[in-house]
Amino acid sequence: MLNSGGQRLSASFQWEERVDKRVCVYDCRFENKEAVCKMLDISGFDFNDFVNALQQEFAIDRQEPFVLVTTDRTVLDFDKFEELQDESTLHLLQNEDQAPSVATKERIKFTPHYDTMVKSGQYEYYASQGQNPLPYTLAELIDNSLSATAKNTGMRTIEMRMIFDETIGKPAVIVLDNGCGMTSAQLKNWAVFRLSKFNRENSKFASEQEGYVRPDPVPRSLNSDISYFGVGGKQAIFYVGHSVRMISKPAGSPNVHELILSEEEFKRKERNKEEVYNGIITNRMPGNSSHVKNDDERFLHALIAEESGKESFTAVVITEIRPDHITFLKKDFKVWTRQLAHIYHYYIHGVNGNDMSSSSTNSDDLPKIEIQITLREKLPRCPRVINIREVEDDMQTLYINTAADTFEFKAEQDGGTVEGTIRYHPFLYYKETYPKDPSAVQGFDDDDNESGALSRARERRPIFECFWNGRLIPNTKVSEFSWCTWNKDSKLPEECYSRLSGVLFTDDRFQVSNNKLTFMDLEQRLKQKETMFTRVVNGQKQRGIEKEFKQWLQSCHDKWDKQIQFLGYKGTITRTDVSTKKMQHPWGTFSSIEWDGKIYRAGQLVKSVKTLPIVYGTVVQFLLFGSYKGDVFATGGEVEVALEPRAFYDKTKTMLISKIDQSATDEVIKKHIDSDAARLPDQLKVDWPEGIPWPQNAVRPAGSPLGPIKIEILNKKERSLSMMPSVGQGTGRKLAIQLNVVRHGVKGDQVVLSFVAQHSKWGFWFKKFENLTDLGKYTLSLNTVISESNATVFGGRPLPSYKLNFTIKEGDAERFLTGPVSSPLFVGVPFDIPLLVKDGYDHPAVPPPDLKPLLKCSGLDLSYEKVDSSGTTLTIRSVKARGKQAKSYNLKVTLPGMKKDTQSIEIILLPGKPHSLHVLTEDNPIPATNGDPVRFNVEVHDEAGNITANPKQIVRCQAQGHPQVTIDCSSTGAGHLVTKPINVKLIKGEPQKLNVQFDMPSQKNVASVMRELKVFPSTRVSWIELCSQDDENLVLKNEEKIDWPAGALLENLSYQLYDEAGRGVPITAEIASKIKVNWTAEVYVEDLIQGKLPDIQVPTQVQEERYYQVSYQDQSVSISFTIAPHPDEPAQLKAILPQNSVKLGETLPGSIILDLVDQYDNITKTLTSTCVKHMCVEAEGLDKSAITFMWQERGGSVLVTGVRFQSGTPGSRELCFTYKSYMARVIVKVSPGVPAQLKLLSEPEKSLQVVNDHGIATPFLIQLCDEWGNPSPDQRVVVELKSSPPPIKVKTSVASQPVSTEGKASFTVTSVSGPKGYYQLVFQGVFNKKRISSPPVNLTVIPNPNKPVRLSVEYDTKAKFSAGGKFPVFSVTVVSDEGSPMTTFNPADVTMVLWRGGPAGRDNATVLRCSRPLENEKNDCFHFRDKEIPQQVGKYTIEFSLDVDKTQVLSSNQIPINVEANQPVKLGADSPPPAPFVSYNEAIAGRTLVENMTLSIMDSYGNPTGQDLDGKVKVSIKNLSGENKPLPLFEGKTSGFQFSLKEGKVHITRLAVMEKSPGEDGSSYILVFKPEGLMLSTQLAPFELLFHFYNDVENQQKMSVLTRKKDELTAAVTAYKNMFYTYTTLLKMLTTKHLDASNKELIQRNKLSEKSVHLDPSVSMPDVDRLLAEMTTKVDRIQKMPRRAFSIVDSYRQQQDVLGMVGHLAFVQDDTAARVISWHIYGDMDCVITRTTDAAKRIYDSTNGRQQVMPLDTVYKGPCDRPLPHIRNGHKLFEPPGNPVFARQLLIYPQDSEGCNTVFKSILGDTILIDDLDSGNSYRKAVVQNNIQCPTILTRQGDRISARGKFGGANNKAPSTVKLVFGAPYPEQYNTLQEQIGLLVEYRLILEKRDVAERERSDYLQQIKSPEMLKQQQDMEEKEKLLEEIERLCESSQMRPLKRGPDSAGEPSGVIAKRTKQRSI
Repeated sequence: MLNSGGQRLSASFQWEERVDKRVCVYDCRFENKEAVCKMLDISGFDFNDFVNALQQEFAIDRQEPFVLVTTDRTVLDFDKFEELQDESTLHLLQNEDQAPSVATKERIKFTPHYDTMVKSGQYEYYASQGQNPLPYTLAELIDNSLSATAKNTGMRTIEMRMIFDETIGKPAVIVLDNGCGMTSAQLKNWAVFRLSKFNRENSKFASEQEGYVRPDPVPRSLNSDISYFGVGGKQAIFYVGHSVRMISKPAGSPNVHELILSEEEFKRKERNKEEVYNGIITNRMPGNSSHVKNDDERFLHALIAEESGKESFTAVVITEIRPDHITFLKKDFKVWTRQLAHIYHYYIHGVNGNDMSSSSTNSDDLPKIEIQITLREKLPRCPRVINIREVEDDMQTLYINTAADTFEFKAEQDGGTVEGTIRYHPFLYYKETYPKDPSAVQGFDDDDNESGALSRARERRPIFECFWNGRLIPNTKVSEFSWCTWNKDSKLPEECYSRLSGVLFTDDRFQVSNNKLTFMDLEQRLKQKETMFTRVVNGQKQRGIEKEFKQWLQSCHDKWDKQIQFLGYKGTITRTDVSTKKMQHPWGTFSSIEWDGKIYRAGQLVKSVKTLPIVYGTVVQFLLFGSYKGDVFATGGEVEVALEPRAFYDKTKTMLISKIDQSATDEVIKKHIDSDAARLPDQLKVDWPEGIPWPQNAVRPAGSPLGPIKIEILNKKERSLSMMPSVGQGTGRKLAIQLNVVRHGVKGDQVVLSFVAQHSKWGFWFKKFENLTDLGKYTLSLNTVISESNATVFGGRPLPSYKLNFTIKEGDAERFLTGPVSSPLFVGVPFDIPLLVKDGYDHPAVPPPDLKPLLKCSGLDLSYEKVDSSGTTLTIRSVKARGKQAKSYNLKVTLPGMKKDTQSIEIILLPGKPHSLHVLTEDNPIPATNGDPVRFNVEVHDEAGNITANPKQIVRCQAQGHPQVTIDCSSTGAGHLVTKPINVKLIKGEPQKLNVQFDMPSQKNVASVMRELKVFPSTRVSWIELCSQDDENLVLKNEEKIDWPAGALLENLSYQLYDEAGRGVPITAEIASKIKVNWTAEVYVEDLIQGKLPDIQVPTQVQEERYYQVSYQDQSVSISFTIAPHPDEPAQLKAILPQNSVKLGETLPGSIILDLVDQYDNITKTLTSTCVKHMCVEAEGLDKSAITFMWQERGGSVLVTGVRFQSGTPGSRELCFTYKSYMARVIVKVSPGVPAQLKLLSEPEKSLQVVNDHGIATPFLIQLCDEWGNPSPDQRVVVELKSSPPPIKVKTSVASQPVSTEGKASFTVTSVSGPKGYYQLVFQGVFNKKRISSPPVNLTVIPNPNKPVRLSVEYDTKAKFSAGGKFPVFSVTVVSDEGSPMTTFNPADVTMVLWRGGPAGRDNATVLRCSRPLENEKNDCFHFRDKEIPQQVGKYTIEFSLDVDKTQVLSSNQIPINVEANQPVKLGADSPPPAPFVSYNEAIAGRTLVENMTLSIMDSYGNPTGQDLDGKVKVSIKNLSGENKPLPLFEGKTSGFQFSLKEGKVHITRLAVMEKSPGEDGSSYILVFKPEGLMLSTQLAPFELLFHFYNDVENQQKMSVLTRKKDELTAAVTAYKNMFYTYTTLLKMLTTKHLDASNKELIQRNKLSEKSVHLDPSVSMPDVDRLLAEMTTKVDRIQKMPRRAFSIVDSYRQQQDVLGMVGHLAFVQDDTAARVISWHIYGDMDCVITRTTDAAKRIYDSTNGRQQVMPLDTVYKGPCDRPLPHIRNGHKLFEPPGNPVFARQLLIYPQDSEGCNTVFKSILGDTILIDDLDSGNSYRKAVVQNNIQCPTILTRQGDRISARGKFGGANNKAPSTVKLVFGAPYPEQYNTLQEQIGLLVEYRLILEKRDVAERERSDYLQQIKSPEMLKQQQDMEEKEKLLEEIERLCESSQMRPLKRGPDSAGEPSGVIAKRTKQRSI
């Protein structure tokens, strides 16, 4: 309750940041009055300020009580007010319990949780059908890049980098593209979740908005319009990692935009109650990475450095990668890159996909797309780099390259168009070619599935994969359409439909899910009746797709499905039945064959064809001439057949396998055999004379009679037999009938009856049987037997028999037994009584219907719900017994109608389930004392009143407003409940009533019990009162605030205690001991007994409000108050600085605050406006001119401004303020001034020369300074390197960088590129829009002779390009930076690329290699000679390229050419028609030979030519070669026609034979189209068309179909055979390749052994890599070891024709020899040696003559090496002292030893090196005495003896230290290791090739032996069989007599057409 008496001091003196806060207050104090709502701004208010503002706003009197509550009725106080949120709603009430009288409104904010963005990807991508969804999330990022690069005119580059190298930062995934980039507005739109491209506003100005425009239709919908919903990118990013940095630069913008989103930042904002969905876009210059401070992201410096020079780009940098994703990306690199290649297959390979067998390109003008993936790991692991265009095992590539033919179609549905392709994967020899998914787990082949239905090819996979806007939607696959589904009426086998794969291409008219995993309605829409499907052929639609598809599938099956395979080799035999002796041996025998996909086995029935007589029989074995060891393929063989039926034939016959009638079915063969065996006994006729037949599977009751039975034996002609028919002469054997009755039991079968009946005048007869009483299944068997032998088989065939299966069941019910009943039973708990019903034979029997049992028991009330009957059991359900508990009852059950109708059951009855709860008490209400517990007794009864105990029988007691108590009555059924102490608030000491409820929580059916409790007040302490003994009127209220001087003492406090009835409680020692205070631990009990409290020390600081409390008995009763200190008297002056640092020359920002404070530093606010006149300030270097003192009336303080230091060095300065006797001192840190200049601390030499594309070794060190020269560490200054004039390009380690904390920046120039010339480098920075520059650095750029800059192509530009001819010679010159030709490149690096179409269509380009140069050709260029021109006419493009290195390719200008048609050689049809079939009937359609056919003059490659030729085409008919038959006549009864040929073409509308034309029925003729009248030197070949002629329409149509089928089968069989031959050849090639690789591996391993590297033959690639790594580590260690080196940098060595500086050309091993030789030729050590004088002159000119040079082409090359002077003719003249040796022989040349030897021969000559001076003089003396000239001698001690003999003096003594000295070579171990590494690298390549060859051969062997290949062989055999049958049908059709027409009346009758020549098998 609030009023004026509750007001407290405001805390407005505290320094707090102002937070905007408003609340909505409803005045609800008055009933039936509309609530007034007002918005109050409470920013910066405490609770008191708010109350004051509230009273003023609502005109509330200060004495009027009121409360403020929130909408959830929480009362507002000081603490709750601080927690109040912005825009909260409050209610103003009269009191806390006031009921709401009016409705109010509350404003709320509901912002989506950030998990909407962060975690949505986890839910979306787990719907990826059991696969790891990570590749699909990466695809979302690539989608964005594809859309961004859609409008690129050049290469579209997308790069995905996986950074898993901890040395450069934490793991990261980077997606980088060269697309259009994003403006800041577009980047903001990207961050908005679910902002699709249809709703985006990509500009900040409405006038610049562009709506979404759907792209134009393109083939395969490859429109790159796949960044769609505004969802996938964010989902993918936060599924991959937890943070993302978006970096983008739009085209035309100088700025790069960055945006960072992270899950941790979202969480931080949520914790701090900040706006979650906001962020900051950083706009910066390209290449500037100064803002990247996090060491975990240091890889970003290199990434950002790449930005320089890029027009536009976008980089998505994902960090905090999830560990399981890192593992997957590393381990399954090949898997997920393959999946990405599958998803974007048609974007990276074009509309026709990755057809690796085709060298041509498609006509689509799509831009090139490069998607490259790099995975970088920590060394020594090499980075893995792959362009997904290089993936060759993604599913679409496998589908395309294993397909034999394609079927294109379109589907149109509701405005949407779907392009579709179906591919056919044929069965080849013995395997299916349908590809398997490399990512799928391959199981075992189902060898038991004989049918092979769908399991050999596609299995159960759907046909169609679905692509949306060109990219794969992985989780949607369409199984099939009705027109491409196999059905029983199909003529093709079902397996053909399982060899189909397909693709559907749609655009965005068909919807997909947000994650692009699933189509929403594609399949449903396509399968609607309104969908129209049409086939597409050459871009034209053809209706009737079902017919077209079946014809296409039939053609594929006939043409591509391919072969006889002999199986089950048994051995080799000699055949005596063969007349030719040499053909009698060897013959291989086999148990089965596979022919055209069908297997014939020994024992199988076959029929012959084209044999006399026709043979019917069983296969014995298959025969193949030759020696074999196993299964083999062959084109034919023989089969041995046992003639059937064997009862009449007892011999075998051998015939050709081709004579097997493949069309004959087992039914036909059996029918013929059965026809011969029709006289044999075939069946038994069974009669039942008494008219009581037992049908098959009859069921009879036990004891039923069986019989009598009469039997007749019939043959197939239904004639009765009593004996076997005779075979040949003689009589047959007598027959009898044997009867057996068998009972089938668990222990086996048992014969219960067995009799034999002989034939009599009544036939075969059996009497009646009546002893079948056992239940079970029986079989009656009647078998025909031979009387003499009882045999049931005759002639290998079983004699006829008859079987009758029947069952003996139970009889009718007569009695019953009671089954087991659960015991004991419980009162009211249902139980069942089972009754077992029996028949008269004690068998279980079915009870009669509508049977109602009767239950009786003395002392019990019995009832039941129903009776169930199940089989032979009757069950009385839900029987309930009610009564008192007893040990035993006798229950009787009666079934009326039974012979024995009553049974008794002994039962035991126990208490039942809880039914009621009883509380045993006499008083109501029950009295209780406040603060004491209460006791109750309870019992639980069942429905009969018995005390019952059951599990979980818990009784609960709940007193109103008090905690509940429980008791467990599970074991006894009763118990005692004791409540917790009863505590209620008693008003004026009056008793209160409470309700107590008793219930059982686990027993919902037990009703609860209520009791009333009356609570009386207790005498315990209830509240405390505080007062002051000094002031009797001072009584402290609870939570009151007291104002008191800071640091003072509050004394003489006392207290008084009262009970619940308001009576005073005397203070005793015990009570005093329970009094506690919170301000001191020193409490005296004596004072407390007297009611006194300890004194309170007030805090010294006014801000320190303290809370004080007095409590009794552990704070169960307490009173509290707060003391707010106020300041004491002033004691000193205090100065507060706004900041403690200032730059030199700048004014200290803000104001210095001066205040008078008391002894405790509290502001006293005693300063006045006149005090500023008495204040001053002093400091070193202080500029006092701008200092002002200003009094602040509101705060009572003085503000000082204008503090500035103008001179001196940086450091600390003291400011001293004085006011009267008060003084204040503060320290200010003065830092350097504003940056004003850049100084170069270190730089290269002044005469700086740089070779083009080379760098500068010495770094530039820059220092930032202020105007006084003090170093400035201001890191806001970013230093960058500028060059002038513009043509030069300078690359540095960083494009720009801020200065370091010391104000320094270091730049290393890595590359300088530009034309030859003089340039300047200037370092610049910007501060406050003012440019700061360094002194310029001059440098000279020298051309790089080793840098190729362009390709020059020379060829005959006037040459014509005729199809199929040869290209003219192309000469390609590689031009260097100097302009000279370069010859250092490998010819294999120069290629000629040829493709069809314009510049952008080189997807399927042909790559040609250069030719060897001829003797008369220049050797400074590469020649492309005798390259074939394409055979098809059209526009082509040629481009030459040079692979400079692995990353750089130099291309020439593209050369467009036009390939023209070659010389005309023939007349051909534009679309060759099939061979027509005609007859001489009246219908014109049946007589048409040609319809709408266009003939053109063509070259030899089928290209139309001769557009300038006119003439005639004569049409005639001729016989086939060697035949003389009557010729058909054309319409008009003419033998020829003539058509006009114009511009090389002639169109024939229709050409037909006349009605009733002459001609031989069934014959073939040739239609000849011969061009004439053309002005050509050579005659053109005519166009000939084969056609077939028949005299009747039916035969014409039949033969048309048969011939077409025959042609298709012939092509298919031929293709099969060619394929099998290819497989065999390829296996031999792979075997040879494996053997060669193994031999090379052995040779290389022996070489390594010779170099002390011993490898085990079983060594693996990881072992070799490990050994290589160890050796490389050793080499690196040796290279890093310190060794002697030549100190001058050789900057000329890389130039063309430059050998190098003398000091770098050689090494010297010995230190003393190196010192003295280097000293001897000291003047030549820095001389540059060139190969040519031109190169020397170039260096001389570029250095203005400062560099000495020596060209080798001017050096005299003396005679061959001479021996030392003391050796003549190979003999020593004397024994030399001191080990003399030529000095040049101690030099070691690292390269070009021949040139270096010439150099040092010229420089050193024959100078000799010897041990010491004495040995040198002795040696010279001995040489001279032999009249031999002695050269200069050097000693290892540093002396020199000249050639004239002079020694001694300073000029002939080498100093101890020589500045320029030859370097030392690497130790011998280094050379050994390098040689071993070289051999080991070669061995690794050989080992890899061997492993690959072995794996290829193994895989190929497995492929050859696979079931798919066997099925192909079977398919070929079936096709050959079908082909032979078609040939037979064609032959039989052609052998029939001719029908004679009217025009042939004069010809003789009975003419038979000739047989066509049969093809041998």
